[in-house]
Amino acid sequence: QVQLVESGGGLVQPGGSLRLSCAASRSIFNIYAMGWYRQAPGKQRELVATITNGGGRNYADSVKGRFTISRDNAKSTVYLQMNSLKPEDTAVYFCNAYSFGIDSWGQGTQVTVSS
Repeated sequence: QVQLVESGGGLVQPGGSLRLSCAASRSIFNIYAMGWYRQAPGKQRELVATITNGGGRNYADSVKGRFTISRDNAKSTVYLQMNSLKPEDTAVYFCNAYSFGIDSWGQGTQVTVSS
């Protein structure tokens, strides 16, 4: 397993931007997939975006064209750049690492989009 710590959440107005960071406790070079998930109050946790160690990216339809996931293996960090934020993006955002059948999760960071 790997410990993950998210940062970068906060309160932003609709149309604004935020960049989330996820710092891992060890090298992520060999971790197959890193990703971001979110959970809004009263809803199930849902996939936002994933990126494999080969650079393949996958996005939820609701964030395509607005969010960009990236990973910096040298810094053991994954990022989520969020632009054109909407109130419906409000949720706790969780970082995930998946490798060899094992999921690791961070504690989450709150993102609130409101005027």
